[in-house]
Amino acid sequence: MPSFILASQSPRRKTLLEWAEIPFEIIVSDADESYPASLAIEAVPEFIAKNKALAVKEMILSTKPALANACIIAADTVVVLDNKIIGKPSNKEQAIESLLALSGQTHKVITGVVLIYQDKEMSFNEITLVEFHDLTPEQIEFYVDKYKPYDKAGGYAIQEWIGVVGIKKITGDFYNVMGLPVSKLVQKIKQLNLS
Repeated sequence: MPSFILASQSPRRKTLLEWAEIPFEIIVSDADESYPASLAIEAVPEFIAKNKALAVKEMILSTKPALANACIIAADTVVVLDNKIIGKPSNKEQAIESLLALSGQTHKVITGVVLIYQDKEMSFNEITLVEFHDLTPEQIEFYVDKYKPYDKAGGYAIQEWIGVVGIKKITGDFYNVMGLPVSKLVQKIKQLNLS
């Protein structure tokens, strides 16, 4: 079995791969996370994940050729409300604004995953629907002040307090909302016929 490289610095993705008992090391790049405005929203996370994977592949070939036969796993997650992507907030005001928008609504969480192994490439996405209860301004402010969700798509993490008390319903893969649809990933790795 070849080694795996996780092209992500997300602690959630690291944890999920560990739970799946997939042996890996982390190599991240400063890949560009922008995307063409004309791109369909469902395609955005796969587009960004592919850029991350290709950037890491380039780094490996130039600085760590011994890892050239490793399988690279890259992922990107977006939160979509009313056909608009709600990005990662950069400050308290943006985080509060995001959660106020999500309050009482159902939104999509889309994770795009790209696998690169030698000359093979595979990509897929997973969509989970998440419905929030109506959140009070006090709940939102408490969460943002305590958990500072500035590195999280949509300004929240499902495995934190806001997910435990604020989420009414999830349709789909819970772990996808954490940042990686691990079950589907394991199936796709099998399909790649790594040797």
